[in-house]
Amino acid sequence: MIPGPFLLYLGHSDDAVGIKTSRGLAAFRPDDCVGEWRHDDCPLTLGLPRMDAAGGRAAGANTLVLGIANAGGRMGDALVEDALAAIAVGMHVASGLHQRLRDEPRIARAAQDAGVQLFDVRDPPADLPVGNGRARAGNRLLTVGTDCSVGKMYTTLALHRAMVARGIRADFRATGQTGILIAGSGVPVDAVVADFISGAIETITPARDDDGWDLIEGQGSLFHPSFAGVSTGLLHGAQPRALVLCHDPAREHMRGLPHYPVPGLAECLAANLSVARLTSPAVQAVGVALNTAKLDEDAARALCAETGAALGLPCTDPYRFGADPIIDWMQTCFDISTPRMTVSA
Repeated sequence: MIPGPFLLYLGHSDDAVGIKTSRGLAAFRPDDCVGEWRHDDCPLTLGLPRMDAAGGRAAGANTLVLGIANAGGRMGDALVEDALAAIAVGMHVASGLHQRLRDEPRIARAAQDAGVQLFDVRDPPADLPVGNGRARAGNRLLTVGTDCSVGKMYTTLALHRAMVARGIRADFRATGQTGILIAGSGVPVDAVVADFISGAIETITPARDDDGWDLIEGQGSLFHPSFAGVSTGLLHGAQPRALVLCHDPAREHMRGLPHYPVPGLAECLAANLSVARLTSPAVQAVGVALNTAKLDEDAARALCAETGAALGLPCTDPYRFGADPIIDWMQTCFDISTPRMTVSA
């Protein structure tokens, strides 16, 4: 486990989506976050106390979390200098970037000299198997999206919290760096060699003989030319009984690709169901999750109602309005009972 509490790094970021790791930790592990480190040119905030490395350490932070993402997941000079400043005051450093902390000589040397640890969250487990597609017991739900970074992790975590609150056995299965930092375990599927993606998901969601659910965090989108591969591997490895489609209605084009439009929801849902049927022929869509952060409440609720009516599925913003409509639908579709014991991630 990465030692908390955390100082969340925003640095010089000006992309609200690019700070999703820091934002996710602030939302789902608020008690472990003492503050945010952002420079004067960063217009973003998580609403936490602003502090630098020294201030964070004085406030009790044990680990600086480099909770930002950029194209290619590389560390720039400014980020390296800030990581070195955190190490100098005795903090560990955790990162979800593709470029590993241990591969940056200045950071590796400083950490060794200071006796602190480096945590590269995007390290996949060793010896992952190739997926086999054999039918396995258990209930699994996978979140899918019209695009990347539309709220699949938030939706999965909101479903998990709501199911556990009802006394339904449910486990959150993290597949990205933010989810892993929140849950403390998982597999960073976008860092897994392509041949082993479905096998990695089979590994973290083994057969289960109870009536509980594995709730699997989705990644990418079948309609994103850059990330459709990881989405396909997830659909096959998950063998989901249920899919929830996630969408950001404010998105004007695919993230990072202004020349690619966002697909229609019905088109996207149909494609995901078709791909999922290779390993889960009876898969069902059970809901739509909208990220309505940019809409006022009345407009958000109206859009959820309109979208649900158009697709014939419950539609909600599960983080803002709760996940109950989707769980109610699941209980009807799958006759989910409320057992005597609960298991949470």
